Amino acid sequence: MAAAPSSLASSHLSRLADLRRAAAPANLSVPQQLRLGCSRRRAQRVVAMAGSGKFFVGGNWKCNGTKDSVSKLVSELNAATLENDVDVVVAPPFVYIDQVKNSLTERIEVSAQNVWIGKGGAYTGEISAEQLVDIGCQWVILGHSERRHIIGENDEFIGKKAAYALSKNVKVIACIGELLEEREAGKTFDVCFEQMKAFADNITNWADVVIAYEPVWAIGTGKVATPEQAQEVHAAVRDWLKTNVSPDVASSVRIIYGGSVNAGNCAELAKKEDIDGFLVGGASLKAPDFTTIINSVTSKKVVA
Repeated sequence: MAAAPSSLASSHLSRLADLRRAAAPANLSVPQQLRLGCSRRRAQRVVAMAGSGKFFVGGNWKCNGTKDSVSKLVSELNAATLENDVDVVVAPPFVYIDQVKNSLTERIEVSAQNVWIGKGGAYTGEISAEQLVDIGCQWVILGHSERRHIIGENDEFIGKKAAYALSKNVKVIACIGELLEEREAGKTFDVCFEQMKAFADNITNWADVVIAYEPVWAIGTGKVATPEQAQEVHAAVRDWLKTNVSPDVASSVRIIYGGSVNAGNCAELAKKEDIDGFLVGGASLKAPDFTTIINSVTSKKVVA
């Protein structure tokens, strides 16, 4: 089923209809005006989604790549034809950020995969938000399940990281998601809402935040949440934001899905109203697949 237009999209479509009626020549008959309107509608398509702004696709390259493979991937992305109605971000390993920044098209922004909780100093192995700004890195991924469950970062720590990064004008992809045993125990919403609370307790400016729902059981496993499962959680998170942050934030923040997203399943997932994009792992290392995922925004377009 096609995604239902959000209230924002519906309002936009209504305004377009008013403009068409105003622009129709007065000497045309009603049938002629209707045919003129239909012709214009076929020529105009807009993205309808729950969050505001553009569809968002991020590529998390994780701990992968060499100088040569990164160079090849960047060249292929530079040559790709991408839909205009999409914000695209890639997150290379730290050691390749400068290489990517110096060679990747400006059409695609660059993210780090982690950042320190505060100002730099005697913190061996860490990277500060100020350093990311210094090299022109616009985004950072925080709260990814591999940081939570392998490195041991907790909700409070991640929330404070987000606050500091935002204070230095680094935009945040804020990750949430449940383990398989938590889903099977019926705790999906409890876990995701607790993780959201840690972000909400520390974030005041949501304009520079994208929320990524990534069920841990679907990351790198080949399993993927069904479109209905993903939509259910996305809608619940949006309702949580409405109740616990504000209706404005709930209606504007983009909530994207991650977890074994690939070229074969992205179109059906993208059709869901509350899925505003994707955070992509392995498929983002393959330029043709990543391009297909980026261009799945066409699944959200409705005739205006």
